[in-house]
Amino acid sequence: MTQASSDSPPPGDMAALLRGPLPAAVVLALLMVWLFWDFFDHQFTTAVQRQADWGHTLVIPFIAGYFAYLNREKLLARPFKTTWEGFIPIVLGVAWYMICAFGPPALFHHNLQAVGVAATTGGLVLLFFGWRAMLWLWFPLLYLFVFGQDISERFMQIVTFKLQDLTARGAAPTLMLLGVDVQREGNTITVFDDGVAKPLNIAEACSGMRMLMAFLALGVAMAYTGLKRWWQRVILVVMGVPTAIVVNIVRVVTLAMLALLDSGFAAGDFHSFIGLVWLVPAFLIYLGIMWIVRSIVTEEEHAAPAGT
Repeated sequence: MTQASSDSPPPGDMAALLRGPLPAAVVLALLMVWLFWDFFDHQFTTAVQRQADWGHTLVIPFIAGYFAYLNREKLLARPFKTTWEGFIPIVLGVAWYMICAFGPPALFHHNLQAVGVAATTGGLVLLFFGWRAMLWLWFPLLYLFVFGQDISERFMQIVTFKLQDLTARGAAPTLMLLGVDVQREGNTITVFDDGVAKPLNIAEACSGMRMLMAFLALGVAMAYTGLKRWWQRVILVVMGVPTAIVVNIVRVVTLAMLALLDSGFAAGDFHSFIGLVWLVPAFLIYLGIMWIVRSIVTEEEHAAPAGT
């Protein structure tokens, strides 16, 4: 029997791992946090100050960590191996971040800086844990950096106007069906209460873009943990788009109905509160969609051999 090398920890031996590359990885990770402090500070501040829009980004790191935890047995089945190729994305990531931070003003952009942070983080993981570990860690890392950051207004405006239009087009006929006297002009819905016009502008905060990002993050997490087949996962994630749009339409309808009582309900903190309230039934709707997708396939039990 071949004896395991003394310089590599046996499978699942966390004590050996602590004596190995993990301390060095922690030190470099702390250096990375220091180097990218402006990025992390901006992300945390945005998530706290604009919880209705980007509060979900605060839980994304924990979800990504849970994804890695689910594969802990596979990750610890063999010793980690230092992979020097990891220095390549580290150097490229740091260089790109510095260019964005100190280069042309057009590149001073939160989402562009995130590319450098993502490359550096991925390089650190590859450096200390190896290619085999990346087989199980690439998805948590990708999930973290796709959904763990807010999207700047510059990028959001690309799709925001279309979502505003869809929301207005859906909310206006819904209000008519409820017997509300309503008129739509572009992205502005006007409800009439005893002849008094109360305009309700479908602002960018009501466009559904931020809710869409939260739903896509939720859909990917639920698909990864709750479904086995790739096509089921794709269906669930894709269904996050119409679900977010429909829920956002219902949210606007709710605000319009409340505006009949007091126009102040359609603005300010209460406006954001209504958005948070509707996330609860939206989550239940999404659970129902996942149940339907899962029920499409019935696992067949293997028949017992004849004569047994």
